[in-house]
Amino acid sequence: MLMLACALSAPADTIHLKNGRLIYADRVRQATKNVEYDIGDNSYAIPKSVVDHVESGGAARAHSSSGQGASDSATQLPAFVPNNNLDQTQLPVTVVKDGRIDDSALESLERWGSSGLLAAGYFEAGKHELERGHSDQARGYFTRALSYAPGDAVILTHYAALLVNVREFAEAASVAQRAVRVDPNSADAYAVLGFAQFGADHSDQAVRSWKRSLQLRPDALIRQYLDKAERELKAESDFSERETGHFTLRYEGKQTSENFRRELMETLESNYQDLSRQLSVVPRNSIAVVLYTEEAFFDVTQAPSWSAAVNDGKLRIPIRGMTSITPELAGVLHHELAHSFINDVSRGRAPQWLHEGIAQLVEPRDPGAFGQRLGQVFRAHHGIPFNILERSFTGFSGLEARMAYDESLAAAAYIRDTFGMDDLRRILERIGEGNSPEAALRTTIHADYASLETEIGNYLKDKYGE
Repeated sequence: MLMLACALSAPADTIHLKNGRLIYADRVRQATKNVEYDIGDNSYAIPKSVVDHVESGGAARAHSSSGQGASDSATQLPAFVPNNNLDQTQLPVTVVKDGRIDDSALESLERWGSSGLLAAGYFEAGKHELERGHSDQARGYFTRALSYAPGDAVILTHYAALLVNVREFAEAASVAQRAVRVDPNSADAYAVLGFAQFGADHSDQAVRSWKRSLQLRPDALIRQYLDKAERELKAESDFSERETGHFTLRYEGKQTSENFRRELMETLESNYQDLSRQLSVVPRNSIAVVLYTEEAFFDVTQAPSWSAAVNDGKLRIPIRGMTSITPELAGVLHHELAHSFINDVSRGRAPQWLHEGIAQLVEPRDPGAFGQRLGQVFRAHHGIPFNILERSFTGFSGLEARMAYDESLAAAAYIRDTFGMDDLRRILERIGEGNSPEAALRTTIHADYASLETEIGNYLKDKYGE
């Protein structure tokens, strides 16, 4: 375990985003408008406007030799902030001062009475809040800006990006469609439209939008999502589809029997009701469930070999010659469906450790099999730090992933057993409101990551011994 912790602590760069999130990268480069970074063999870019600062050195996430992992459940779609902007040079006041919205500046713009100035001022306030992950505040400002400039493509694009980030995909697609009609040469408008369509389970439409975006401006992130959507469409070209209650099931008829599919959907419906009670939420959208051969599953998801299934907004399940719901598959279904509920409560912002911890709780699993050993690891401060576990586990090797999942389950079990399931839900809600995971912990269970690790170690010792 000590060797594992050391391997995960190799020097790297940390990108601190204004919304409180962290990105651990192997290398970071400053470009004119973007911050570019590498993770393993993959390169990405994000607008400088969403970056607070870059810290050299720190803890890098580990990479397996299997290449890029699948999109994890916590980051089904990126927190995309468009690059395009309104010209703020003509504003007679400064709307954002010292990192905060100046309400008196907006009030002075109201007295000017110019629709153009008011739209620009409220847009600036909305963009500031969007970059920080404060979705509710950003929505109010963007809505106000659009009341003064309903046909402005830049405002429409940013508002659509906000709606994607809070998983309101149908409305996001409608707003983004308005943006591309106003400005058919906006790469950002087409990119956001593609994210909205992909989130709404219209991958064919997303492919067209992302191809148009890339024609207008190359972008590594858009290319990554386009490649995934094209793999999905190729694998599912001959699939049948069936609407069943809260789900949309897609499958290739020869893979599974009608009895198996019926049993699977009955299991998912039962899990759906159970999770609705436990987390006090009903997802707003129908949940797509896709059954693959094992080969097609790994081709579409690019998941590591240890993956049993993937939830990247859709439940992607490899069917390995199964003819009935085994206890193992039932646990996998409950686990993966839980991610959809967690995403709904947290608006897609929950850190991966909390995702995986809660999902394992509801399978159900408990830390008994490894509690004593893991307690010793925590008390010796040799665990994987929780700030590293905020991000995807799909780049981990099998051993690293097992450690990450065990720590996540122990954390969720500690919070549930000490404070109750309601506080787990409240943490998700605080994160969904724009708080960082640590800030959400402080306002609910009054713990930061350092004290959480100490308390988990004590909890495991008390429950499972030295």
